[in-house]
Amino acid sequence: MKRQLSLLCALLIAFPAFAQTPAQIVSRMEQEMSGRENDGIAMSVGIKVPLVGTMNTRTWTLGDKVRAEAELMGVNIITWSDGETEWTYNSKSDELEIEKDKRPASPENGDTSMFEGIADGYDVSIKKEDGKAWYLVCRKSRSNKDKDAPKTIELSVAKGTYYPLSLSTKASGVTMTITDISFGVDEKQVTFDIKDFPDAKVVDKRK
Repeated sequence: MKRQLSLLCALLIAFPAFAQTPAQIVSRMEQEMSGRENDGIAMSVGIKVPLVGTMNTRTWTLGDKVRAEAELMGVNIITWSDGETEWTYNSKSDELEIEKDKRPASPENGDTSMFEGIADGYDVSIKKEDGKAWYLVCRKSRSNKDKDAPKTIELSVAKGTYYPLSLSTKASGVTMTITDISFGVDEKQVTFDIKDFPDAKVVDKRK
């Protein structure tokens, strides 16, 4: 009995050393993701707009190349971009539109930068946890003077890998949810090939 009590006391004393604060969990997540930038990242993004509906998009990013597949009101839209050119295919019209890439230098959708600095200007707390993940809530702090910053961000982080499992937030009535995050994208997944659309009507707007 004494030996069991001694062991229990030792575990209780050691436990705080293994406990992590919410800020530490988010910081570790950012560290782990920064080491996977060159592997490419894929994720599903759902954007819900009042009176319009929800648009679900799957994106693949590798370096400057991005492919996004979206579905809205039964129409599939696929877009590829490489920093210079953008190709957009519309399944309803079977039309392929080519134009100069309109993305900013650092895309805001589909890459690891989406998960950088999440805790900046926010108070982070653990809503709950289970054997697989931590479920965090980031609430906008009083010191955050950014009027466009959402009031709340919900984030789940996998135990073991510290990779994000999901992120959701709402701003200006628009709700955005990111799920199904994975690493490992190859060139073929993000490179446009005209051979895949032999019958599509091509509209070149680069001229």
